Amino acid sequence: MALDQRLQDLAVAIGNDIQDLRGRTGNLSGLSTTAKTSLVAAINELVVAIGSASGGGAAINDATTSLTTTWSSTKIGAEVTSAIAALVGSAPAALDTLQEIAAELADQDSAVSGLVTAVANRVRYDAAQSLTTGQQLQACTNIGVGNPEVDLVAAYEAARNT
Repeated sequence: MALDQRLQDLAVAIGNDIQDLRGRTGNLSGLSTTAKTSLVAAINELVVAIGSASGGGAAINDATTSLTTTWSSTKIGAEVTSAIAALVGSAPAALDTLQEIAAELADQDSAVSGLVTAVANRVRYDAAQSLTTGQQLQACTNIGVGNPEVDLVAAYEAARNT
């Protein structure tokens, strides 16, 4: 192969590589940066903009919280640990997670059922209830009223005639 043909083949190969490179980088005029002729210049412009952004990036400041600062990962970890400790409080280790509480409640199903029954059997003061005569008598006895079925007229007449 002659030298001029080899030079032409080299020029075609270089041209193909340039087209491939342009295709991979895209049209630089579409960049939102001021620098549009060089990717390096555009990236450098972004680095400067990000580094000096007053509201675009958050600086680390463990002393305060604001819209323009954030805590360090160490401070965030400490705050999360503190919040968990406050939530757990003085719960025993066997009941300091929701999973452990759920398991305990499942184990105590009969106790929970008993509590539900007890709550359902209470005498309400905020709404009317339908109680059997026995339930009414027990409720009245519990609050010191006595038997609501006592015939008070008969008791009065008996007392009046004595």
